[in-house]
Amino acid sequence: MSRVALAKCQSFDYEYKLVREAIREAVENIGGLSAFLEPGERVMLKVNLLMKKAPEEATTTHPVFVEALADLVREFGCDVLIADSPGGPFVLRMLESVYKGCGYERLEGPDKPGIRLNRNLKSTERENGNGYLLKRLTLIDALNDVDKVISVSKLKTHGMMKFTGAVKNMFGTVPGMIKAEYHFKMPEPDDFADMLVDICEHVRPSLSLMDGIVGMEGAGPSAGDPVKIGVVLASDNPHWLDMTAVKLVGIEPQAVPTLRRAIARGIIDPEGKPATVEGVPLEAFEISDFKAPDIRSIEFLKGHAPYFIKHAADLMLKPRPVFDAKLCVQCGDCKRLCPPQAISMDKAVKGGYPVVDLSKCIRCYCCQELCPKEAVEIHRPFLLRIMTKF
Repeated sequence: MSRVALAKCQSFDYEYKLVREAIREAVENIGGLSAFLEPGERVMLKVNLLMKKAPEEATTTHPVFVEALADLVREFGCDVLIADSPGGPFVLRMLESVYKGCGYERLEGPDKPGIRLNRNLKSTERENGNGYLLKRLTLIDALNDVDKVISVSKLKTHGMMKFTGAVKNMFGTVPGMIKAEYHFKMPEPDDFADMLVDICEHVRPSLSLMDGIVGMEGAGPSAGDPVKIGVVLASDNPHWLDMTAVKLVGIEPQAVPTLRRAIARGIIDPEGKPATVEGVPLEAFEISDFKAPDIRSIEFLKGHAPYFIKHAADLMLKPRPVFDAKLCVQCGDCKRLCPPQAISMDKAVKGGYPVVDLSKCIRCYCCQELCPKEAVEIHRPFLLRIMTKF
């Protein structure tokens, strides 16, 4: 039976000693590091480094959280590799910029022997015969440099998946722009979720932790609002970690595509074999009015309406990205990183600000996710909001 542990940590400014103690407590409550690692092993801490954002913006796994965990793993006798493939091209210049901007430079150096940041930019194509959707995967080569993987995610909302946690964190093992290819090939939420579950099941993190001390609500995973939650979660199963986290903040598990698909595929069985929750009970956390995005769409039209009706409904009812000219600096990241290349920037049209071709848009919301100025909002038409209330 899987186990999940919760520990309280009210240090919202991330004081090292308090964060370390909460991590240690959570891990001890599910068996301690010795239940998951062997001294002498090489261990990857797979963090969330979506983009260059300051730690206080709650977009990335906080560097103090990572430092405390890395120190504990190192003291246990393992070498530590801290790794992720951020959004955008997987090149050294961008990776170093993200490390610096997210406060990760402090995590390696002469005073941190046995702990290093990943700079291996190669990737490997792997067989995935047991995959539900993906029979072959392209993943970062750094996975070949380690014996075990620990998922170290951030508790956040997500515009496409509603919630991003331990399972979606494994998407960062897909290098650079290959992620855009996966978005383009699997535009439907459930297909995309199946792909994420396939990747997580292939990588199979030995241990999963979540930084929920300060999480993100609203327009996550990068443009939302930091929210004080005060929790550290640990589990031997990334799906159960996510299940517990969404319940903690009041999200219905079936509303999260990755959990919905994991349940449908029999990977977890909430009814028959629920996980045990150790440490501090869920009820001890007072979390009210956590703002999660509404990702429901017009799925009820699928297979029931003529093409011209579905096409018109797509244009009139589907959510769409809207660009705020007051915030947009015309950097072009949204255009470059759009998987279906649905965004144009023409000086003769709207003064060079981004314009979306809705007939090409697959609603992956990478433009919102990766905008450095938070200039993209996901607009849900009024009629859609009314229709999805029922």
